[in-house]
Amino acid sequence: MTKNLQLDKMDQKILSILQKEARITNQELSERVNLSPSSCLNRVRKLEERGFIGPFFGMVDLERVCRSVMVIATVTLKDHSREQFKAFQDYVQDIPEVVECYMVSGSFDFCLRIVAPDMARYNEINDYLLDATETQGVMNISSHVVLNTSKHFSGYPIERLL
Repeated sequence: MTKNLQLDKMDQKILSILQKEARITNQELSERVNLSPSSCLNRVRKLEERGFIGPFFGMVDLERVCRSVMVIATVTLKDHSREQFKAFQDYVQDIPEVVECYMVSGSFDFCLRIVAPDMARYNEINDYLLDATETQGVMNISSHVVLNTSKHFSGYPIERLL
């Protein structure tokens, strides 16, 4: 197991707590990691400055807010040049419903998580992606409608990764 020399055990504890409880007060965080409030705040600020944490956002329970459809789409490009990969990544940045885009290894090149209000809108997005056949080199799109989420992202297992 390799250790990250940039993070000591205290920083690791702070990161573990903040990723699950971003709204925790500095006072409570300092008590949980056994530091003075000022020392704790200084560490949090240094972690932010060094890019270990941030930005903070709230996890929205989309099922309570509105009806939606989530689709995992895999995309294969015709050309595997660095320029083509960059062009496709730039292309999907302008699609708000594409909430995540991963370049991956294996039988396809990208994995997209798309959230749309309904299948009609997803079909429009799919058509937009298909229109990229000429301009962005899209060769194939395979769509997988998410029927149920059995485990939501709730933070990285920092202690097991370091």
